[in-house]
Amino acid sequence: MPQLEIRRHTANDGDALTREGVAAAVAIGSSLTRRYAIAVSSGAQRATQTVGCLLAGAGLVVPRGVVVHRGIRSGDEDRWRKAFSLCGSGHLDDLAEVDPEWVDVESVALGGALREIAGWLEDDEVALVVGHSPTNEAAVRGLTGETIDPLGKGEGVLVDVTIGGGRVLERLPA
Repeated sequence: MPQLEIRRHTANDGDALTREGVAAAVAIGSSLTRRYAIAVSSGAQRATQTVGCLLAGAGLVVPRGVVVHRGIRSGDEDRWRKAFSLCGSGHLDDLAEVDPEWVDVESVALGGALREIAGWLEDDEVALVVGHSPTNEAAVRGLTGETIDPLGKGEGVLVDVTIGGGRVLERLPA
C-alpha cells in the first residue's frame, strides 16, 4: 500500500522559516530513513523550505521531484484562525465544537487531496507531504476517519493509504 509521511513545517516568521526552523528541518532530515518517490508542499514558502531542508538533511534525491499541491492548504486560513481564537485550542475536536460545518468540509477536501497524492504512488512507494496545522490534522481525518492530536512544528504522522481510506501507522517526532 502507498504511504504518506505528513509533516508540519518547522519554525517560521511569517511565511519564511527562521534560522532555527531551517536548522530544525535539516536536523529532522538527518534522521529520515525512508526513500520518497515524490515530495509535496502546500505551496507556502515555509512548507516548501521545510521540504528542501528535510531532503537536504537526509541527503536524498527524490525521483519525481518536489511538487506543489495547493489542495493540502486551506482556501480560508482566516476561518481556521477565527475558530482557534474562539476555542483557544488547535485540537480538531475543539475546533469542530465552534465551527463543525467548516471542519467537516475542510476535512473532506483536504483528505481528498491526500487521496489524490496517494494515487500518484505505486503500492510500495512513500510521499513526503509538508503542510500546516490544523489542516494536516483535518486532512488525516478526511482520509482515515481518525482524529490525531495537533502536530508540533516538524512533527508528522505516517499514513497507510487503502482503497477506502487509510490508517495512521505512527506519529513521527520532530
